[in-house]
Amino acid sequence: MITVVVVAVLVIVLVTLRYAGRGRARGSGRRGLKRRFGPEYESAVACQSGDVRAAERELCERVRRHGSLQEQPLSPEVREQYVAQWDAVQERFVGSPQKAVTEADALLARLARDRGFPDGEQFEEQLAALSAHHAYFVQGYRSMHAAARDRSGTEEMREAMVEARGLFEALVAERQVDPDRRRPPSPDGQGHAPWPLTTRRHAKGSST
Repeated sequence: MITVVVVAVLVIVLVTLRYAGRGRARGSGRRGLKRRFGPEYESAVACQSGDVRAAERELCERVRRHGSLQEQPLSPEVREQYVAQWDAVQERFVGSPQKAVTEADALLARLARDRGFPDGEQFEEQLAALSAHHAYFVQGYRSMHAAARDRSGTEEMREAMVEARGLFEALVAERQVDPDRRRPPSPDGQGHAPWPLTTRRHAKGSST
C-alpha cells in the first residue's frame, strides 16, 4: 500500500514538473520573440486578427528561415554612394514627393539586396528577412513601399520617408547594430520626426 502511494506521489510530481517546464518554455519563447521583434510582434498579431499563436508561429518561421543570414559588408565607396543617393532623394522630395518616395523605396530594396537579403522584387520575402535582423525599423519600409504604390498624401509620404530612414541607416552602417540598440530615435517634442533630416552634406558645415 505504501509503495502504491509513493508511486502515485512521484507520478503527480513528475506530471506537475513537466507542465511547469512547458509553461516556462512558452513564456520564455514569447518573451524572446517580443524582445527580438518589438513592434513587429504586435504587427504580426494584428495581421493574424489577434491570434497570438499563429503570429508566433509566423515569427518563429522567419527566424528559422532567415535568422542565420550573414549580412554582407559594403565597401566604403559603395556606402558613400548610397548615402549620397539617399540625400539626393530627400532633397527631391519637396518638388516631387511621389517620385522621391518611389526612388527611396527602390533604393532601400537595392541596399538590402547588396547586404545579402532576398531581392526586393519579392518584397514580402525581403521584408520577412529584414524583420529577423532589423525588426524595429521594418515598419517604416513597409509604409514607404505602400506609399510608393498608392496615391498617398504628401504628409503621409513625408512621414513614411522619415520612418524608413531608420532602416536605411541600419543597413548602411559599417557595423551591425546591437540587438538591444535597434530601436529608432525618439521623435521631437510634438511627436513628429524632423524633416528634412540632417544630411551628411549639412554636417560638413552647410548653413541650411
